Amino acid sequence: MQNFFQGEFTISNKEGVNNLVTEADHASEKAIFEVIRQDFPDHYILSEEAGAITMDSSFKWIIDPIDGTVNFANGLPLCCVSVGVEQDGEMILGAVYNPFIREFFFAQKGYGATLNDKKIHVSDETSVGKACLVTGFPYSYLDEANGPLEVFSRLIRAGVPVRRLGSDKQQVMPLDQALKMLTDEAVPPDLKRANQAAA
Repeated sequence: MQNFFQGEFTISNKEGVNNLVTEADHASEKAIFEVIRQDFPDHYILSEEAGAITMDSSFKWIIDPIDGTVNFANGLPLCCVSVGVEQDGEMILGAVYNPFIREFFFAQKGYGATLNDKKIHVSDETSVGKACLVTGFPYSYLDEANGPLEVFSRLIRAGVPVRRLGSDKQQVMPLDQALKMLTDEAVPPDLKRANQAAA
């Protein structure tokens, strides 16, 4: 990621508006594949760009080589690499790394979560009105009844501070099904599998 950041690289568009993929996404994905295959050649891999590389294995690696590609493509350092691992269909660990601000989130089932090796936990705040919510919007279903724009509108009209960072993993981090980074969390209704795995 850092080799490409704010440099020249190719950008193309997937389905939807501004659903970008860059040369850096593919390079990041290739590097991650090489590391996994070196030690776990028989494991199943599901990646945001390449799709499924099916193997007969109880382990599945779920990868987003750059989460926050629009941010990355526009020189904004709110983007990260995300890797999750399932065993027999159950998430057992996840890792998220932003090399630009040097934040490494890691969680393992039954052991909680850390940020740069320091324990983290979910917010104790129970009132939405007192929370700072962080969310994202899907590339589709924006105008559904009670959809993300409608919910967003109700929250900001109620005076609730809402932030949209442009990277699911920069706003959703793992801990035993709880969702937390540095703020409280409002989760978009249709985060894709690769966007959920490490979160």
